[in-house]
Amino acid sequence: MNNILVPIGTSPNSSDTLQYAIDFASNFGAKVFVMDVFTVTSGTGSLANVKDKVVKSSKEQLKEIIDTVDTKSIEIKLTTYNGDIVDGLKEIDKKLGIDLILIAPRSNAIEDALYLGNTTGRIVKKTNIPTLIIPKGTTFKPIQNIMTAFGSGIVKRSRTLNPLVEIKDKFRASINLLLVKRPGYSEEDLQVNTSLLDLSEHLTITSNPTTYLGVLEYYQAQQPDMLCVFRRKRGFFKKLWEKNTIPKAEFFVPIPVLILSVKK
Repeated sequence: MNNILVPIGTSPNSSDTLQYAIDFASNFGAKVFVMDVFTVTSGTGSLANVKDKVVKSSKEQLKEIIDTVDTKSIEIKLTTYNGDIVDGLKEIDKKLGIDLILIAPRSNAIEDALYLGNTTGRIVKKTNIPTLIIPKGTTFKPIQNIMTAFGSGIVKRSRTLNPLVEIKDKFRASINLLLVKRPGYSEEDLQVNTSLLDLSEHLTITSNPTTYLGVLEYYQAQQPDMLCVFRRKRGFFKKLWEKNTIPKAEFFVPIPVLILSVKK
């Protein structure tokens, strides 16, 4: 794991997310790229250098956030993008090769009905980059117990598992698989990828209407400190393909969530 990208918005918790990213990256010797996105159209203002001014202001704001965290001698690079955040992420990934995006969910506030807001939801939905969602205010600690939940054991490309493999190896974490048989499952879904099986210590099979309900059934017993899921149209976050948000009523866990991206 070499390059970790942290999209920074206007959230007052941005420094917490960045600090987690730095603490996490320090275990891998990875670089951290801090990204800000803005929109300057050709008709914005009359000055030819308006974009340069916005870029300068954006980088100054990023530097202010970086000044609030302990960088631990990790190499931190600033990057900005003029346009849509998803396009920016794809362009940076193409240029640099991003191994992991690290973002916060919408909110941990009880009164906030959303787990993933529009921006974070679109990042998960429209990029094929592995993503680690960190609950706001979470302090980094070594990952010891990972619950990997899925409704289909089909993984066509073993390299899809690379982030999970690296985390397991670095922290010597235990991985417990949870296969949730949902309505309409096929026999093929029950054939778990051998590479995934080799990573795990235990496989549990349960029947539930959704994968999330299967997680809720075993969450307290397993007490994981990370949940790993797959990004699929029929998978964990299938509601994202209907809209760009995920309500807490449909999904919420108070621990980091690693989303492994399956190519469309």
